[in-house]
This record gives sequence, C-alpha cells and structure tokens, in this order.
Amino acid sequence: MDSTNTEKLKTFAQKQAERMARLKNLHNLRNEARNHNHQEVIAEDARKKLPANYENRKRQAEWLLNDQKARAEATEKGLDYDRVKLLNISATEAELLEKKKKKKNPDMGFSDFEAATERQYKRLIKNLAPKDMERYQEQKEKYGDLFYGGPNVIIHGLHEDRPEAVDNMVKDLEDQIAKRDKYSRRRTHNDDADIDYINERNAKFNKKLDRFYGEHTTEIKQNLERGTAV
Repeated sequence: MDSTNTEKLKTFAQKQAERMARLKNLHNLRNEARNHNHQEVIAEDARKKLPANYENRKRQAEWLLNDQKARAEATEKGLDYDRVKLLNISATEAELLEKKKKKKNPDMGFSDFEAATERQYKRLIKNLAPKDMERYQEQKEKYGDLFYGGPNVIIHGLHEDRPEAVDNMVKDLEDQIAKRDKYSRRRTHNDDADIDYINERNAKFNKKLDRFYGEHTTEIKQNLERGTAV
C-alpha cells in the first residue's frame, strides 16, 4: 500500500472519529435535555397540587422570620427596632402605615366567605408565632417545601409536637373561646316576629343574609307570602 492510500485511510479514520465524538456529544445533550424536561414536568405538577395560597403563606412566613431576626438583632444592639425599620422605608410607605394604624375598623365588611375565612386565619396565626426561632429555622431547612404542608403531604409523623407548642395552642383556643363568650350575648326574643329559622344559629345566619340582601329580596318574600309569586 502506497503512502497516498495510507494518508487517505488516516484522514478517513480521523474524520470518522470526529463524527462519532460529535454524535456521542449530541446523544449526551439530548439525554440531559430529556432529564431536565422530566424534572420540570414533575416540579410543575407538584406546584399545581399545592394550595392556592401556598406562595402567600410561604412569603408571609419568610417575612415573619426576617422581621423577628432583625428585631432580635436590634434589641441586642440596644436599638429601637420600630425606629430603625422606619428609617428604611419611604415617606409614602410610612404615610400608608400611619393611615392603617389610625383606621378604627380595618374590616371592610363581608364580601364572600373565602375572604372572611382568610381574614380570620390571619388574625389567628398572629398569636401562634414560633417561640424557638432557631429550631423553627432548622426544621424549615430540613423539610424544605414539605415544611409548609399541602394536600399531598402527610403531616402525621413528620413533625414532633412539643409540650410547649401544645400548651401554646391550647391557650390560644381558650383565649378564642373567652373572647367569643365576652362578645356573645343572647338577643331578646320577639314573639311577634316571623319564624323563618329552625334554631338559634340558623336565626343568626338569616339575620346576616337579610342585612346584606334583604333590600333585594323583600318583594320576592312578600309575593311568596301572598301566594302571588310566579
């Protein structure tokens, strides 16, 4: 075999090796893209299964942790945290905060049951802030997204209920009961009023409905009583 053929074979073999290397690299890139897409699909499916207010709850918990950490650092330095915090906000934000504090009744009234439940939930969790922030942070880092719970997370056995936390929850429940008893009072029964309820709880619910929708349903109710409704 002459030298010319030898050089051609070497060139062919070199080009063949380069093509095989490029082909192998393309296979590796395709596998990486396939794995990445699969992981993204799993993550997207997990996000869809989370509660509707999951992100809000997560942001609120993170803000609470940062706020309490900053307050503790200011206390160690002997500073007034409220004054330090005001130095880091704009005049517009400070004015909005001041207006909010001066509001005598921040409750904007009944809009729907979901909004009312959300307001009550936010009121209740203010009294259940974690006492041991270091342990709280450790558990948060340990469990990740599972720490906040969700419809597909089994909480039982995941967290350990400490006696102090149980006592704190019981105290909060007792305070809620005491507050309801303080503001709850039996209304005087009117014998001449129409009986449109089956028990006292139903009577209160009917009064609430009448307060918001009574002016729109008065004529319908009168027609039903007269028997002239279509």
